[in-house]
Amino acid sequence: MSDEPPQPGWEPRDPTVPGRGPDTPARPAGQTDHGDGSTPDARNARKATGSAGPTGAAGADDTQGAEGARAAEAAGTRSAARDGKPGTKGAARSGRTARSGRTARSGKNAPDGKAGTAAPGGRTAPDGKPGKTAPGGKPGKNGKAARRKRTGWRRLLPTWRMVLGASLITAVLLLGGFFAGYHLVDIPPANAAATAQSNVFLYRDGTPLAQKGDVNRENVRLSQVPATVRHAVLAAEDRDFYSQPGVDPEAMLRAAWNTLTGKGTQGGSTITQQYVKNYYLGQEQTLVRKVKEFFISIKLDREKSKDAIFQGYLNTSFYGRNAYGIQAAARAYYGKDAQELTTAQGAYLAVLLNAPSAYDVDGRPENRAKAVRRWNYVLDAMVEEKWLSPAARGATDFPDPEEVTATTGLSGQRGYIVQAVEDYLTARHVIDRKTLAQGGYRITTTLEQDKQESLAAAVDEQVVARLDTSNETDRYVRVGGVSIEPAAGEVVAMYGGIDYTQQFVNNATRRDYQVGSTFKPFVFAAAVDHSSVTQDGDPITPNTRYDGTNKRRVQGWSGGPYAPANEDDVDYGPISVRTATDKSVNAVYAQLAVDVGPAKVEQTAIDLGLPADTPDLNPSPSIALGPATASVLDMAQAYATLANHGKHGAYVLVRKIEKDGRELPLPSSGSKQVISREAADTTTAMLRSVIDGGTGTAAQAAGRPAAGKTGTAEDDKAAWFAGYTPDLATVVTVMGQDPDTGAQKPLYGALGLERMNGGGAPAEIWGQYTRAALEGSPVRDFDLVLAKGADEEPEEEPWSSEPGDPEEVRDANGREAGRGREEEDGYDGYEGYEGPGAPGGDRGAARGTGGPGPARSGAAVSTGPAPGTNAAAVDPAPAPVTPAGPPGGPGAAPPAR
Repeated sequence: MSDEPPQPGWEPRDPTVPGRGPDTPARPAGQTDHGDGSTPDARNARKATGSAGPTGAAGADDTQGAEGARAAEAAGTRSAARDGKPGTKGAARSGRTARSGRTARSGKNAPDGKAGTAAPGGRTAPDGKPGKTAPGGKPGKNGKAARRKRTGWRRLLPTWRMVLGASLITAVLLLGGFFAGYHLVDIPPANAAATAQSNVFLYRDGTPLAQKGDVNRENVRLSQVPATVRHAVLAAEDRDFYSQPGVDPEAMLRAAWNTLTGKGTQGGSTITQQYVKNYYLGQEQTLVRKVKEFFISIKLDREKSKDAIFQGYLNTSFYGRNAYGIQAAARAYYGKDAQELTTAQGAYLAVLLNAPSAYDVDGRPENRAKAVRRWNYVLDAMVEEKWLSPAARGATDFPDPEEVTATTGLSGQRGYIVQAVEDYLTARHVIDRKTLAQGGYRITTTLEQDKQESLAAAVDEQVVARLDTSNETDRYVRVGGVSIEPAAGEVVAMYGGIDYTQQFVNNATRRDYQVGSTFKPFVFAAAVDHSSVTQDGDPITPNTRYDGTNKRRVQGWSGGPYAPANEDDVDYGPISVRTATDKSVNAVYAQLAVDVGPAKVEQTAIDLGLPADTPDLNPSPSIALGPATASVLDMAQAYATLANHGKHGAYVLVRKIEKDGRELPLPSSGSKQVISREAADTTTAMLRSVIDGGTGTAAQAAGRPAAGKTGTAEDDKAAWFAGYTPDLATVVTVMGQDPDTGAQKPLYGALGLERMNGGGAPAEIWGQYTRAALEGSPVRDFDLVLAKGADEEPEEEPWSSEPGDPEEVRDANGREAGRGREEEDGYDGYEGYEGPGAPGGDRGAARGTGGPGPARSGAAVSTGPAPGTNAAAVDPAPAPVTPAGPPGGPGAAPPAR
């Protein structure tokens, strides 16, 4: 306690009134209560007596501000804040704020009279509550002191609040974007390139024959791919495919790490993602495509099985060499189907998926080292995954692929074959053209590769090699050929032209050239099958005799006069049907057709295999001379029926057609007896002599028992040879066509020959081909059952063809001409050539074209019914009879034969 007396004006404080004693007078107007009950004078006194030194005196801790002030006044040594303004809870100690609410250096109180914990700057918090001191010395807005400002490089770093906020915003955006993308991106239809496939055509044994389509792809089922091959692909591209989702970020990171550390390159995308890119999208490297790929992969993985996705991946991936899909790749690199691939080969194809051009070792020695390294990586991965045993791995050698070969497109004979096969399938309603054009069909034909190549080689040697570019006629030469197995009716070889890319019309299937005398065997077969007889009632056999006089008018035909000429206008007189067949005598066969009945001949030809709608196949005497324009394929089918003892089955060109492992039904190829065996076999027996000593001797080159017939169209526009052995029926034709206009052209002078006939190049092709096609097979003779009287051979009767001596010319039954059945009926005229009549006149007979045409050199000719005319409707009035002129005469071209 101070011993000093109270200062003037001092009074004790009233405890009920803060800062005042009971007798404290009221504050004069203008004075302010500072919350401690002191007047300005008192404050000034305290300020004067309580001023601190350089460091400031400390007030009493944890006491009220007023009590501290009084203590300071009483002691005279304690002081208030430097500026004389007391804080509510004590003065600052050495200029620093007390923890319990000491006043700041500035001495300013908080608004509510409570001192806040002051910052070094001396200002209390606005709410009067203690605030924590910020490094800068200024209080925070909520009563807490502000943070110290960051300086230097730390100013560049975001605060943890910023990082947390940005992370939350990013997460929300990503989550929202995912849900939006998942619902907005749908699985699209497959792109056109991914679904496009080729139609693959195979030989009978499965060897590739041709391929038609813009994309070299043939889809296969997953089950058709060996397990080790599938595992090789998984080892190379996505080992966890069956256990992971469609999109695997971990796999992407692992792939990047493996690549960086040299453990082998591995795609970051899953097989699902790669399949989506191949099948639904495209190969463009854009962000939009990658986003779509991501969402489609997720959806696809939920909607399709893993096997379905893997199968699609194998069928759409590109392997190089223009091969899309594993089946096309197996063919391109190893010449086999996918199901025949070995483990080593499958591993190499899996290597190619990464970068085909970088790993194809054929002709690229610089690729070999890395290809082998990658191949070893794939096999080692298979061992690691327990898909391959170490022992099997050790025994595996690198499988060098085959050399690159040209795609089996449509060049050469392939295009003709493809055209014929497509026509075969669509005509039989197996499939329509639009569906077939969509591709993806695997078509196994009946063709045999060795026979196909033998037929092409025979044409090349006998015709193509003999063509002279300086010879105008050689420009017209076209060749067609077809070979059929008689028993099965299967086409084993076909020649359509020199090259499909140069000549698009298939010469084997076209129907616009006369078949000529190759039709004559059908006339004889009809005669035997119907037990036909001559005009005299004698059975018709190979030994039946007919009058072979040139331009002899046929007997018994009510449709009008018809007197065809023989080849080279030769008069043969009375000859047997066998001889008439050997020499292709038109006069005899025209009469034979009338004796059988032209309508029966027509039906027999249809039964044997000619289509009913064959152009110019009409029931008239001229039918025997072959004006019909059947195709080479049609004629081969008919001759195959003769070789098969009269049993006919529609020719077969396709053995199997399938797509995606599903086989389409094909029409039945059953056969039936269309003519009697005796009729077919007797015809065969007669046709053997054509090769033995007739017009077809060149066919003896086959070195086999054979039967056949030559034929020549009008004006030598086509020459034919149709023949068969017990094992093979083949028809060959050489045709003349202007390559510029497409018009049919005569072949006089072609191949350096004066004439083109069936016994020339066609028979030579036939002989060479048949020998090669049957090489190595046992030689078989015909097993024939002949009609009664077919094996008898009566002696030929002498005859004379001198002009002006018609009485020496005998008719078909050996009688003198003019003394036959008609003479018995009172008819005394000569049934021979009917022209203007003067002996020695110009030749001008009609030439076997469905009805005689205009006479040449002004000579008049008799006319038969026009093609398609009903014979019964033709005026039967007889024409005037004129004696036959002598054979020969200038100006006439040879007739059909």
